[in-house]
Amino acid sequence: MPYMYILFCSDGTFYTGSTWDMEKRLSEHNSGEGANYTKERRPLNLVYYKEYSRIEDAFHREKQVQNWSHAKKKALIDGDLEKLKQKAKKSFKK
Repeated sequence: MPYMYILFCSDGTFYTGSTWDMEKRLSEHNSGEGANYTKERRPLNLVYYKEYSRIEDAFHREKQVQNWSHAKKKALIDGDLEKLKQKAKKSFKK
């Protein structure tokens, strides 16, 4: 099954990805063979994942979440739906 996942990096940032094989991909990231972004930010911790029936859906969600703020990703990871809704609203400066 395909997955969308979020890793917590050693520098406090999040990395969002998608994969067919979660165990293999995590091993690649932690060995330095994964994405260039994670190579210098090890160790990495898996903090969120969701299984999808189609890789296209996992990839679409990955791209959506990649554009989110750190706070909005944290709300998703924490399962804080109220905070996630608040972060989804656009705020306009007066």
